[in-house]
Amino acid sequence: MLDTGFLMLCMVIFAALIFDYINGFHDTANAIATCISTRALSVKSAILMAAGLNFVGAMISTKVATTIGKGIVDASNVTQTVVLAGVIGAIVWNLITWYYGLPSSSSHAIIGGIAGAVIAHAGVAALKLAGLKKIVMSLIFSPILGTAVGFIFMIILYRIFRNSSPSILNKYFRRLQVASAALMAFSHGTADAQKSMGVITMALVSYGTIKTFEVPWEVMVACATAMALGTAAGGWRIIKTVGRDFVKLQPVHGFCVETASAGVILGASAFGMPTSTTHVITSTILGVGLSKRLNAVNWNVAKRILIAWVLTIPASGLMAYLTYQVMNPLLGK
Repeated sequence: MLDTGFLMLCMVIFAALIFDYINGFHDTANAIATCISTRALSVKSAILMAAGLNFVGAMISTKVATTIGKGIVDASNVTQTVVLAGVIGAIVWNLITWYYGLPSSSSHAIIGGIAGAVIAHAGVAALKLAGLKKIVMSLIFSPILGTAVGFIFMIILYRIFRNSSPSILNKYFRRLQVASAALMAFSHGTADAQKSMGVITMALVSYGTIKTFEVPWEVMVACATAMALGTAAGGWRIIKTVGRDFVKLQPVHGFCVETASAGVILGASAFGMPTSTTHVITSTILGVGLSKRLNAVNWNVAKRILIAWVLTIPASGLMAYLTYQVMNPLLGK
């Protein structure tokens, strides 16, 4: 006889890995858009480097996964249908924003998706408001910090190298940018692959495969691999928006963006705070652009990005809510 509970668990794991894959190509721009736009690396080399270091970064820690899996909702209100609907809601929103070339947050999408599905299942009272507050505050303040750090770091570099020849400066920083892009790719792995780790582990606890919330090594490897493969697939629409349309960058700007962003993301990951790599690097690019002059920023693109940011949590939550309403009568698990 078919074990429908086990079938649901397999569907959740599959959907979570698809989300991780989409997250990889959706967020590829976070790590490599700037080094491609400044020609520090070829497209192929940048993608291969990002894929490899995404994998390594994803294997380092599970603190963010624990925050996602335990900090959003009460475990007693989590069913396989809830998790599956939440992941599907996040996937749909990621695909919509990818199609339109908007660098929205996969972190916001999965949080909104899980929250929307839980509300559909058990109501608003099932949410852990303290945990959600911590997550949302982190996701709000990380772009502010990214903008400030990018602006200040760029001003410092301007002061240090103000008498240098632009051609020599670009040559020097084009080499340094390879290292900063590598650091950014690594930090992306430490932050983003862990969202799916948290979701899958949540599903394993719900099914009874594991008794306590501890991410199994097999889950870590699977999510890291899915993220790396997605990164290798590339995300050309978003790379164009972030690396070319938003702010025109030279190698020194790219180095500043990647180094500052990686610092913010790694610091947050060390404390288990699920920052959005998309928000951090995009806001850091904004800070670098503002250090040049106000009109260095394409404000029309900035407006589109901001709208996507604001809509992500409610939109993915609504999609997950509706998905649950459709799935629950059919699956009921």
